[in-house]
Amino acid sequence: MNSTGSVGISAMKPCCRILISCTNSSFFGYPPGKFTRLLNNLSKLHSDSVQSRRIFGSSCPIDSRRSSFSGYSSNLGQSRAFWSCCGVGGIRGGSVVANVASDFRSHSTSTVDSNVNDKNFERIYIQGGINVKPLVIERIEKAEDLGIDGVSLENGLTLNIEDFKDLREVDNSIKKKEVSEIEKEAWGLLRNSVVNYCGNPVGTVAANDPADKQLLNYDQVFIRDFIPSALAFLLNGEAEIVKNFLLHTLQLQSWEKTVDFYCPGQGLMPASFKVRTVPLDGGEGAFEEVLDPDFGEAAIGRVAPVDSGLWWIILLRAYGKITGDYALQQRVDVQTGIRLILNLCLADGFDMFPTLLVTDGSCMIDRRMGIHGHPLEIQALFYSALRCSREMLTVNDSTKNLVMAVNNRLSALSFHIREYYWLDLKKINEIYRYKTEEYSTDAINKFNIYPDQIPCWLVDWISDDGGYFIGNLQPAHMDFRFFTLGNLWSVISSLGTSRQNEGILNLIGAKWEDLVAQMPLKICFPSLEYDEWRIITGSDPKNTPWSYHNGGSWPTLLWQFTLACIKMRRPELARRAIDLAEKRLSVDQWPEYYDTRSGRFIGKQARLHQTWTVAGFLSSKMLLNNPEMASLLFWEEDYELLETCICALNKTSGSKCSRGSARSKVLV
Repeated sequence: MNSTGSVGISAMKPCCRILISCTNSSFFGYPPGKFTRLLNNLSKLHSDSVQSRRIFGSSCPIDSRRSSFSGYSSNLGQSRAFWSCCGVGGIRGGSVVANVASDFRSHSTSTVDSNVNDKNFERIYIQGGINVKPLVIERIEKAEDLGIDGVSLENGLTLNIEDFKDLREVDNSIKKKEVSEIEKEAWGLLRNSVVNYCGNPVGTVAANDPADKQLLNYDQVFIRDFIPSALAFLLNGEAEIVKNFLLHTLQLQSWEKTVDFYCPGQGLMPASFKVRTVPLDGGEGAFEEVLDPDFGEAAIGRVAPVDSGLWWIILLRAYGKITGDYALQQRVDVQTGIRLILNLCLADGFDMFPTLLVTDGSCMIDRRMGIHGHPLEIQALFYSALRCSREMLTVNDSTKNLVMAVNNRLSALSFHIREYYWLDLKKINEIYRYKTEEYSTDAINKFNIYPDQIPCWLVDWISDDGGYFIGNLQPAHMDFRFFTLGNLWSVISSLGTSRQNEGILNLIGAKWEDLVAQMPLKICFPSLEYDEWRIITGSDPKNTPWSYHNGGSWPTLLWQFTLACIKMRRPELARRAIDLAEKRLSVDQWPEYYDTRSGRFIGKQARLHQTWTVAGFLSSKMLLNNPEMASLLFWEEDYELLETCICALNKTSGSKCSRGSARSKVLV
């Protein structure tokens, strides 16, 4: 440590970061001089070698006794390695903790980005770490009011108040309202849900209901469930838990997965993971913590989580945008992780369309609900992840082909969804007059949709100035249900045109009693009933009409709705939905979902203290109060993509594309 008290940074990224607890004039009980020597000694522990990203079970840097652990998983029929750290006697050192166990895994060979200095590396952590209460700034005292010229520090340095004169200019602008009681309660629940691994926060459990006797997998950290939690922490200035989560899940991506002797594609992200404490052989009282992931081999129906990798990429971009720490994206291991996910998604197959072909239950709707094929939710997240990757990928000789593939897929996917998934009154009337059995490259009814498929409820339901993207499209089949998550992400990512995005919010506003009612927001509308329910869900007792995934109301969708409303300059819709939720969520103990057509009842099997319900509410409030932060998380129209030739725009096969026609077609 030099005379100014700053920490020197070498070209190699450090293995661990010291979290400093401010207690009186000492650090962790050490006087300043002794603590300086401690820092110097710790800096000698940094390894000069770059670790291979395929090493498993490496020890955490906090304790030399930590080792790998290999356990036998009977359901997989193979030995599987657990990422682990260990301690002795159940007591973990609490004074100095490693920032991320994975930092030693593979370091970027590039120089350290300057952004890492400003918000993250030299952060001072108040005692209690992640459990501190959210900061509420009421006002900044002026120096002359306090009669203070400067602040003397014990090391002889003086902080001149005049150096902070810029803060005076924003005295009025940064005043914040007192945090409400429901927000304080929500923050308490969110912090109580935090999961620690090797002394560091790495995620939040799905639910933390103290009365729940059957935890099932609700005590695990789910990638999709953690997204609103991560956003809440990022918006509150607490980025470390998000960074830890991103790096630890990245390590789990590398594991060998086998289900019934078959290995799924490299790059698959787990649906969830759990921190387990396992006793060590031969050591009395010794234990180690291990990360035990689930890639779908333990899930209902044994379905791989297609959306996990897409959410991971979206969160990685959000972390960089909010914190300014773009160095994380540039790390070699992170770049490799992005490429593995993209390679898995962009792999050649038999499909004729740019959309991703998936099985039922491979996303938030993780039970049989008739969404197999090309569900909108996956396509919207896929498009968002491609746009994120386009921003974050380092372009060089080894990635230029991948970048080209990303650009081509973005262009084709955007056209396909806008042209074939969009539904409004004009499109319904067009389908109503479709000719069928057209065998031609010039066919109008390209998917051979039969007009009798148009459901009776739809004709009178859709508003004059509204529209939406249908839930699914396959040969001779259109799923006319309104799926909220897919439509919201179409707005957020600009998968739809500006007119289509506006139409989606117009429809939600016009059909408020159907899509919001007493609790925002319906996961889909309408529900499957009678024979449809029996045939499509297999008589699923959890997905009965207007319950759970079959038309249930999910408060966690609130933050995505808020983000879409802010983008389209309709904050009044978001505020109206937040006010509705705020009246009930705390009273109802933050349920996972609500039942009945109006969302009046707490879900019959809903967990209470559901973390993404809590986090979704907090994120919505913060986004609405800080629209400039929200603007970092959505995308505007990408005009470069419109310059890409799209062959599907031409009526005649084999003719060259017109960039002018592409622009006129997309910008409607």
